[in-house]
Amino acid sequence: MGGNHLRQQFHNFVLFQPLWGKLADRYGRKAMLLRSGFGMAIVMVLMGFASSPWQLLLLRLVNGTISGFNPASVALISTNTPRNRMGFALGTLQSGGIAGTILGPLIGGLMADAIGYRPIFYLTGSMLFGASLLALFVVKESFDKEKAASLPQVSVIEGFRQLKRIPQLLSLFVATFLIQFAMMSPMTLIPLFVQQLHGTAENLAFWSGFVGSVTGMSNLVASPILGRLSDRAGAEKLLAVCLIGAAVMFIPQALAGEVWQLLLSRFALGIFLGGLIPTVNTLIRKYTPEGMESRAYSFNTSTLSLGNMTGPVVGGALSGWIGIQGLFLLSAGLLFLNGVWVWQSLLRRGGGTGSATSSD
Repeated sequence: MGGNHLRQQFHNFVLFQPLWGKLADRYGRKAMLLRSGFGMAIVMVLMGFASSPWQLLLLRLVNGTISGFNPASVALISTNTPRNRMGFALGTLQSGGIAGTILGPLIGGLMADAIGYRPIFYLTGSMLFGASLLALFVVKESFDKEKAASLPQVSVIEGFRQLKRIPQLLSLFVATFLIQFAMMSPMTLIPLFVQQLHGTAENLAFWSGFVGSVTGMSNLVASPILGRLSDRAGAEKLLAVCLIGAAVMFIPQALAGEVWQLLLSRFALGIFLGGLIPTVNTLIRKYTPEGMESRAYSFNTSTLSLGNMTGPVVGGALSGWIGIQGLFLLSAGLLFLNGVWVWQSLLRRGGGTGSATSSD
């Protein structure tokens, strides 16, 4: 099952996101947002009617193939927000995503106990449909279709070749992968670590869930604040500081001897995490040539998904040799090297080529 899930994730995100990004640059980001939203709403409702595991698997593959709501949202916001407020806007978007990540499993679990599993698919599909309708009638996009049509149309592969020639973008893609890899490599083992620290079975599920969600809670609060700070102090500086800060916060997790120590260090980690992905997205907009923004965000989503996939696999394989404490230190080292990489490739380079222009 784990291997099938990984193959599905690779198929869905790594292969198809750049294609949707190319179409978004050609026909508009809002169009791709609506395509994804309404498409996922229909497929989600169909999942509620699935009568076998193979039908559910097929529908999940279809759902992943047509998805792309998040990168489309990032591209839409980044291309329609004044540069001096982009960090705050993307940080607020990050907070909304984190809130859904925290509340979704909680509410879904309560609903499953109350009404069963199938109605949840119907409700989720209805909510996706409602959100898409809201985007349709409320969200405005400044997009010149004639200008987009006049730009050279290149293949997905050629688009990637053009983008990777911009050293700052390549650095940001690598940074995104390392961030997600470092974050995810110890995640699957945290419940076992909590059990080891807690020592008893009493309230174990509560503490495991609390430790797993506390990072998201601090991330939720910190993202808009750090986004506003990046607008004032510079996204490159904030990204480097947050990478180093996140690296430091992994060290007390490795040294924790009590659950409360792990809890506090992961809460502090979430504060620095709030300044990572939104800041990367801000910088991608800065360095991406005009007309290729959605493709750049789609490629970045692919690298993020690769980090999500490979992190738990590699972390699980290494845990037999170095333990979860070693994984925490490994994550600290990766994030520290990532911070040095950002400092060398973005801050010392300063500005650089490939900076996009936009109408503020």
